[in-house]
Amino acid sequence: MSVLRERILSTATDLFQTRGINSTGVDTIVAEAGTTKMTLYKYFRTKEELILEVLRKSQSDFQSWLDLKFSTSNQKPTEKIQQLFDFIEEWVSSPSFLGMGFIKASAEFPDEQNPIHQLSSQQSRDFRLYIAKLAADASIQDADGLALQLSLLFEGAVQAEQMKRGSGAIKYAKQAAKILIDGARK
Repeated sequence: MSVLRERILSTATDLFQTRGINSTGVDTIVAEAGTTKMTLYKYFRTKEELILEVLRKSQSDFQSWLDLKFSTSNQKPTEKIQQLFDFIEEWVSSPSFLGMGFIKASAEFPDEQNPIHQLSSQQSRDFRLYIAKLAADASIQDADGLALQLSLLFEGAVQAEQMKRGSGAIKYAKQAAKILIDGARK
């Protein structure tokens, strides 16, 4: 990936997360990235294409970070499902936390036919499937049901932290997750 394309993508990511997607125009992105519209459109034919790429990269970066955390963990499968919320708490507490792109994008593009909403919805489902796999590996019988419950906790806590940093939402989501996980094991 070219350095300039990466700079545009990084700038757009920061602006979309801090100012909103619809509130951030192409002029602002190119000014902040120190480039031109012609260069932006060389790499991204439309703003929608840029938004989609920002969402893909943000989700990929988060998933890679989470995979790395689990790869260095020595926990048993039955403990990894709870450990997910430890990692999420670490992520939410980090100074670089700006929220989850798919949550913000789905709110700004509520039309289910919109490609941005569709990708956001798919990313939410993919994360729920990731949780379901952790639950299945932990021998949870209703892995899909638990995954839905935990993804609701995750998305709600992330949304609360996006609205007010240090709200404590992730701490309480972690406690609720433990109750749900323990209940699902019975």
